Amino acid sequence: MPNSTTVTEFLLTRFSDMWELRVLHAMLFLLTYLATLMGNLLIVIVITFNWKLHTPMYFFIRNLSVLDMCYISVTVPKACVIFLLDNTAISMTGCAAQIFLVFFLATIELLLLTIMARDRYVAICQPLHYTVIMNPRVCAQLTLASILSSLIHSGFQTGNTFRLPFCQSNIVHQFFCDLPSLLKLSCSDTLNNEILIFVFAVVIAGGCFAFIIMSYIHIFSTVLKFPTRSERGKAFSTCVPHIIVVTIFVSSGAAAYMKPTSSSPTVQDMLASVLYSIIPPFSNPIIYSFRNKQIKDAVKSVMRRKLYSGKSIII
Repeated sequence: MPNSTTVTEFLLTRFSDMWELRVLHAMLFLLTYLATLMGNLLIVIVITFNWKLHTPMYFFIRNLSVLDMCYISVTVPKACVIFLLDNTAISMTGCAAQIFLVFFLATIELLLLTIMARDRYVAICQPLHYTVIMNPRVCAQLTLASILSSLIHSGFQTGNTFRLPFCQSNIVHQFFCDLPSLLKLSCSDTLNNEILIFVFAVVIAGGCFAFIIMSYIHIFSTVLKFPTRSERGKAFSTCVPHIIVVTIFVSSGAAAYMKPTSSSPTVQDMLASVLYSIIPPFSNPIIYSFRNKQIKDAVKSVMRRKLYSGKSIII
């Protein structure tokens, strides 16, 4: 039986082999990628240069935007290349790097979203202690802890995957190196890997989601006790964008990883991967721009200054 050294590279899969569709897919991916970078970069710039937004909530939103730019950059540029070129190969090292970075960045994002739920809970349910509990040092420590935890998790998952021998085939039925698709190519028993993936999903994703749910149960019970409608509306307006982002991220990940595995991969499997690898980072800046009044006002202020500076240069 061939051992793992027989596979030195993998072949990624396109949505279609028809040239016109390949160009269309590449253009759609590229436009989505550029829009994601511009939207998240705008949020980073606005929060960085507007002192009114130097609060824990916006500190985490800025971190989320930086994370989303990195997250989508792991998969989309390579996908555009394989759509347009005849060569769809990715090296073993490149494949391992993709899996490591996808797990690393996705885990950080989930942990950051959980921390943001905690931030909203303290701000609404314990407002008098907010500046003490969520001080800048605590925010930095929580972010660092998320990064280190994600580093350990992604390193373990990647190492545990690439210790397997690959000799079934070298064709990955995805437009990037996806862990479930890669496990199907192993010529050894992958049950232990699948069990560990499930255990980590339950512990990390399930634990984070349960924490977020509990936080919002307390938040909503507190908000409903507010005496005026304006106070309730203001509190809800800071929570709604976060709830939408969490829902999109968790549901898209569940759609891709919790669906029954198919022995004959289809385009639908690849579309499911688009849901969790592209849609969340693309939608996050849109949600925070349209649903958060402070960011919306700050963006308008930046655009006005840009417009006025442009007019002064012309004059």
